[in-house]
Amino acid sequence: HLLMSATAFKRDLDDPKTIQDFCDLVQSPERLRLLLVLTVADIRAVGPNVWNNWKAGLLRELYWQAKAVLTGDAVGGRRKTRVERAKTALTEALARKKWPAKDLEEHIARGTDTYWLSADTAAQVRQAELVRKAEREKRDLTIDMTVDKARAANEITVYTADHPGLFANIAGALSLAGVSVLDARIATLTNGMALDTFWVHDAGGKAIDEKGQMGRMAQRIEDALRGKRDPARELTKEPDAAFPDKSRAFAVSPRVIIDNQASNTYTVIEINGHDRPGFLYDVTSVLTQEGLQIASAQITTYGERVVDVFYVKDIFGLKVRHPDKLKSIETSLLERIGGRKTAKPAARGAKAAKPKPPARNGAKAKPAAKGKAGKSAAAAE
Repeated sequence: HLLMSATAFKRDLDDPKTIQDFCDLVQSPERLRLLLVLTVADIRAVGPNVWNNWKAGLLRELYWQAKAVLTGDAVGGRRKTRVERAKTALTEALARKKWPAKDLEEHIARGTDTYWLSADTAAQVRQAELVRKAEREKRDLTIDMTVDKARAANEITVYTADHPGLFANIAGALSLAGVSVLDARIATLTNGMALDTFWVHDAGGKAIDEKGQMGRMAQRIEDALRGKRDPARELTKEPDAAFPDKSRAFAVSPRVIIDNQASNTYTVIEINGHDRPGFLYDVTSVLTQEGLQIASAQITTYGERVVDVFYVKDIFGLKVRHPDKLKSIETSLLERIGGRKTAKPAARGAKAAKPKPPARNGAKAKPAAKGKAGKSAAAAE
């Protein structure tokens, strides 16, 4: 049952290999049904605030996709069928809204296979309306926010020109707004525009339904994307202010796992660390600096520990395979989230070296030799 929860919460369920690997271990529909019951019971038994609609939706999605494979539906054929089904469903829904044939054809052409599998028809209808309005009014940035009652979360959609660092800037703005990111879907349409969707909830694990607060959150995102606010600077002012004292008492060892076997087309990067404001912004900034393209993200919080999983490609749209590059990514991430190894401090009983008096007659004193203390200071910055 730990496998089922880990797959549902930490892997991209739209990746065919994710479902196939899971089914290879489960092996039968009956075992899948029993596994679902056991997993739900185990999570609900942990505590009253652990189970939520978001987790229920992810487990439900994994169950139905795995069942389709275990009952004989081929993965490749199923994916193609799902894409065509999604296009047809959206076409029919927009036709009922009296969309002109030209507008409908243009919008269908904007989508990629990944996009068609990333959301249900209701969400894609809202996104189609948003995109058409933005294109008609020639807006360079459009932000939409709704309440997803089934998942007890807010769905935030950002439509703007795609560029490096976009995901990180949105994540930084959401951190400044004091909300937690549950999941994210990143889509680049054929017209070069990004259609990024985030699901968030407040500190109490609930959706924000107050219009004033929703408006302020949208304004923070817009200000960050237009350069009016700097998340990197603002998040360093009081990084621990939002956390109670008891959360700091738990030590969470930072860890970065890079997996090239979990997906056929993406490198999967899993990052574990102590939850804090700006954590998602920090790690996505590093991924951007390393020249990686983020395709999707799964964000899960377990008390004081956060687990962020990213499906990425390099600048050429390929998996990251070079050992030196993989090491650079791992090192940079560990440094940013606090896992860098530093030199051990001097023992308490050691006597400090007596400083030499300054040279006379204006002669320059020789600089002190760099010792362990110098290395430690440099490492600690």
